[in-house]
Amino acid sequence: MKKFLIFLIVSLVLPVSITAQSATCPSDVRAREPVACAELDRLLKEESEAQKEVDRLKGLGAGFTSDIAFLTAKINTAQANIKSKNNQIALLTKDIAIKQSKINVLDGRIVKGKQAIAAILRKTNDINSYSLLETVLSDKNLSEFFVDMDAYASTEEALGNLFAELRSVKALTETEKAALAKKREAEAVAKAAIETAKKQVEIANAEKKTLLAINNANKKTYEQVVADRQAKAAKIRAELFQLLDIKPIEFGDALRYAETASARTGVRPAFILAVLQYESKLGANVGRCNRPQDAKKWQDIMPGPLHYSNYLKNGKTCNGPNSPCSYRDDQSAFVRIMNSLSRSTEGTPLSCPIVGIPGWGGAMGPAQFIPTTWEMFQSKISQALNIGTPDPWNPEHAITAMALYLSELGAGTQDWTNERTAACKYNSGRTCYINGKAGPGLSYGVNVMAIAESIQRDKIDPLQNL
Repeated sequence: MKKFLIFLIVSLVLPVSITAQSATCPSDVRAREPVACAELDRLLKEESEAQKEVDRLKGLGAGFTSDIAFLTAKINTAQANIKSKNNQIALLTKDIAIKQSKINVLDGRIVKGKQAIAAILRKTNDINSYSLLETVLSDKNLSEFFVDMDAYASTEEALGNLFAELRSVKALTETEKAALAKKREAEAVAKAAIETAKKQVEIANAEKKTLLAINNANKKTYEQVVADRQAKAAKIRAELFQLLDIKPIEFGDALRYAETASARTGVRPAFILAVLQYESKLGANVGRCNRPQDAKKWQDIMPGPLHYSNYLKNGKTCNGPNSPCSYRDDQSAFVRIMNSLSRSTEGTPLSCPIVGIPGWGGAMGPAQFIPTTWEMFQSKISQALNIGTPDPWNPEHAITAMALYLSELGAGTQDWTNERTAACKYNSGRTCYINGKAGPGLSYGVNVMAIAESIQRDKIDPLQNL
């Protein structure tokens, strides 16, 4: 028994290397893959040089030649980006496999540790079961009995050591799992960047081909080409941007509101509009409540004073005897919001609860804020827009509120991973991945990122590249 314990404890305390993730090649990866990391350095430098050429050409005068040169530089930059990201993915794939192997080893140690603890507890229980009468009547002599008692003392000590080591190994496992999650996120970012770059190459090649054909055939002057671009831009601005529960607005107005909010919060306009568009779609899908024709009214779909009172009675938890229970009182907040707008609570469209998913309804307007959350942002919206009372059904107010909230959720960095995480939190209140598994908001985050890319590529870029 003692030999087994010594072997197990030694095996559990073997050192495990933990390395941090860096922007290019982490030090451990560079030591393991020097050639691949050197190639990545070269590709990143090539990408940087290509971007410098794009920036230089931006300052040149307009014309067929300069536009074609600019498009060529953009294509070169995108292609260099694709090469560097493919290199990063190859390195990350190897690193992910190594991390997963470490986790498997640690998981194995945890299993062995639990088995050893069970064996020790059984042994301890056997020794504890001796009574004085059993000791006297036992066929063992006294020396054998006291050997067992010595084993009991050493077993107790080994048990304490084993618990400590098991906790240490579990902590190491969690650290490795967190590192693995970051590497998988980095891999997802690189793959998304490749898809974006491929589409940029496709669009720039098509535009370059068109300009070359026009220039060679002398069919149009450059001024006519610019006029065509301006006409396309005017059409994009005039397109209707559908919003939930209010009249659609022109895309040009939606973009202007988003750009103003972006200047204050740092959140990309395309990302703001993508969340707004998806929220309006989701809100329409879950159905409307509280309208005159609806069976469910606002009191039926929101938690109220009773729910919140029971939450407090239970010690700020809903795991108690008092029910119905909720950590918020949306009903009172909704009444305050409607009173501040001098509107009736009756008849105002609200989102219904999602069928089949536990939770409440009552989300308001195109940004789908619940009443208690809207109240948290009211003063910030008023300050940002220099207005009195913000209105959840006003598109400018809703877009501003959404940008402020997304910024607090981390989207102001304009990093792909942080944007997707902010979208997941906006939808579900939780990160995209929970304990290494997909969270309830992951599909929402993925869809929002796809919409943001489409809005940027098909609407915003054409307006900025006149």
